[in-house]
Amino acid sequence: MKYLETQHERNSAKVTTLIVVILLLLLFVMGPPYMDPPIEYGVAVNFGNSEVGSGDVQPLQPVKSEPREVKEQPKVQETKVEETKAEPSKSDKASEKVLTADNEEAIAMKKQKEAAEAKSQAEARAKAEAERVQKAKEAAEAKKRQEEAEKKAKLDALIGGVSKSDGKTTGSEGDDNKAGDKGQLNGDPYAPSYFGQPGTGNGGNGSGYGLNGRGRPTNGKVVPDCDEEGRVVVEIHVNRDGRVIKAIPGVKGTTGDLCLYEAAKKTALTYKWPADSKAPSTQIGFVKIDFSVTQ
Repeated sequence: MKYLETQHERNSAKVTTLIVVILLLLLFVMGPPYMDPPIEYGVAVNFGNSEVGSGDVQPLQPVKSEPREVKEQPKVQETKVEETKAEPSKSDKASEKVLTADNEEAIAMKKQKEAAEAKSQAEARAKAEAERVQKAKEAAEAKKRQEEAEKKAKLDALIGGVSKSDGKTTGSEGDDNKAGDKGQLNGDPYAPSYFGQPGTGNGGNGSGYGLNGRGRPTNGKVVPDCDEEGRVVVEIHVNRDGRVIKAIPGVKGTTGDLCLYEAAKKTALTYKWPADSKAPSTQIGFVKIDFSVTQ
């Protein structure tokens, strides 16, 4: 059988040869993947000829060595020992009892100590809480006092400074139990009441009894002719010498009978105040005279 006789056969052979050459070139150029260094299989073991060794230099030739001497182990003769339980002696029993008693006592002491510590801690906490409450109470009281002082200062500023005084003299006058000069700064020191219209002393909440600005009086007492009890308020007019020059019984505030008026008038005329050249020529005041059947 003949090959490559026709033109087509020859062309086919050329194409086939060209394809094979190309494939071979691709195999050589591309090639299958390979590892560098190649993969090793198994476990690498250090070179040597014995189970023991020391040092850092690796011999390249087998090292001369001798077999290890195996020392013969001495035979141990086994002897059976009978186990016997030794009975505890009396001293051991006594020590065991003492040890048990000591342990119980130590436990009891430990419990007592823990209870005492817990009690002291509770007392300390209670004391700290009481101190905190006391401090909070004191702080609240201080704040309240400060607020009251601020309110009082604002009120003083609003009404012209009741608690403020720029005077240079000393003294005290009024019907209260506290020191001070009761009344208004622009009022009349000889007025019968402490508060009212400036300069007149009328009205207000003062009792109006007595004679303001003149100190304490001296007086006598006249017994009425009738056996009646009651109070008679007498309006008095006093001169600068402190003497009562006019007395009008039965003004507002009187609760006694009419038969007491004459005795009240005579009693009012016995009043005598200290003289005051700066006082009004006639100063009006009031005195209240009480009568009782036991007098």
